Formats: sequence, C-alpha cells, structure tokens
Amino acid sequence: MTTVVLFGSTGFLGRQVKALLSEDPRVSRLLCPGRAVLDLLAATPDEAAGLLGAARPSAVLNCVGRLSGGYDELLRGNATATAVLIEAIAQSAPRARFVRLGSAAEYGPVEYGHSVHERDPARPAGAYGISHLAGSLLVEQAAADGRVDGASLRIFNPVGPGISAESVLGRAGDMLRRAVAERTPRIELGPLGAYRDFVDVRDVAGAIVRAAFVPELAERVINVGSGRAVTVREAVAMQAAQAGFTGEVRESAPASVRSAAVGWSRADIRRAWQVLGWQPEYGLGESIKAMA
Repeated sequence: MTTVVLFGSTGFLGRQVKALLSEDPRVSRLLCPGRAVLDLLAATPDEAAGLLGAARPSAVLNCVGRLSGGYDELLRGNATATAVLIEAIAQSAPRARFVRLGSAAEYGPVEYGHSVHERDPARPAGAYGISHLAGSLLVEQAAADGRVDGASLRIFNPVGPGISAESVLGRAGDMLRRAVAERTPRIELGPLGAYRDFVDVRDVAGAIVRAAFVPELAERVINVGSGRAVTVREAVAMQAAQAGFTGEVRESAPASVRSAAVGWSRADIRRAWQVLGWQPEYGLGESIKAMA
C-alpha cells in the first residue's frame, strides 16, 4: 500500500497535485488533512508526528505556505512549518519522501538574460524570499544529516486555472473581467516591465508528483519553471486579448513589495529533467486561456 499525505490540498497548487494523485495508480491511499485536523501554521512536531505515525506514508507533500504577511507569518508559513514536518518525519515516518515548495524569490536579483541555476548564489531581496530560502536550507541540511529524504522545489511564477488574486496575473484577470462586464475604459496595475518565468500550475503539480515517486533524489533543490521569460506587460496584454478588453492598462499602482527589486527572472530547468525526468508541457497562452 502506498500512502501519500498531502498538506494544502485546497490551495492553488495543492488542488492540482490532489487531482493528479487521485488518478495515480501508484497511490492506494491519499490523505489530505485540513487545518481542522492539523494546522501546520500552529502545530508542534509531536502533533505532526502523531498524524504521520498513524498514516505511515510513503510520501509527505507540503503545499502550505504564505505569500504575504509579517516577518513572523512568512517565517512560520514557509520555514517553521518545514522544520515541524522534518522533525515529525524523522520521528515517525523515516522512510517517507518529503517534498516542500520553495520559490524563485530565494534567488533575489539576477543579471538580465541569465537563466538562474540551482548552484547560483541565493540572495533574496525581501522577507518572503528569505523565509523560503530558510525552508530550502533546512531540507538540504536534514538530508545531509540523514534525517529526511527530501527536496525543495523552487517554483517560479505559477499561473493557470484557479490562480489567486495575490499574484499579478490573478489580479489582472479579475480586473479585466470586471472591466469588460462593466464597460470600464481602463484598469490600473503596478509597473509591468519586469521579466518573469511563468509556469503552468498543472506542470508544477506534475513536477511535485514526480519528486514524490522518483526512485532517488540526486539533488535536494530543483527549479520548476518554463525556462522562458516574458514581461508581465506582455502576459497582461495576452490576458486582455483573451478577455476581449480593448481599453487602457495603466501602470500607476504601487509595485509589489514581494518582487519589486527583481527585474529579471528565468529558470534553468535542466536539473528538473535530469533528476525528475520533468519538463513543462503547457505554454503561457494555454495557461491564460485556462484562467479565463
């Protein structure tokens, strides 16, 4: 029997992972504990160990995280929750594969035109990236210490069905649909000149499932992106065309605190292919159509 425990199954990424695992013949039992069962943002290692000890999983996947909030909230959601699961797995499910989701924000500013590799220095520009880098470092250290068999997947800019309004394309999509419905001549967003590597959430889910089942993890940190950078402006223009919006997109709102310091981001995804046998299948146009 192959049991998988998936945390965060109702979120943007977690829903897609749950859908794949629900149809995967390798999975005989899928457990998706919600906050009422175990709130990772408040749980102790012993509480998590009790749940995992009863489940006896072959894989533990964590899609829980924080995109915004104070320093304490970001650290708890993106690093402390990781530490709790590492301790719980080491205590009660030592043979389980552990996969957590990191972020491209761990790298910080990158030279224009450079495809960032996992070996490149990680110099996050804000608390969000710092909190995720702490989680990735914990996984690397725990693996080096023989406490957990795990990996941290550095997700670039996930887009696609179910996207959250906390992301720029999620906000833009909501505003464009409302503008079309209300016949509004313009919408206002922040600066859109930054280059981003947009990767479909369905492709991200595929990488997570591959990381859960690949026989051996030769690396502990793995980029998950499209390997292509476009300006946010170009992506929003594609959204506007999809929505049938012909008005003006103004770039007059404040910039995002989470990513304002990073003007260029593109993933080197060769390691994902070498370690996981994964590569993206969906293009940005397909992702935007699925967001409509």
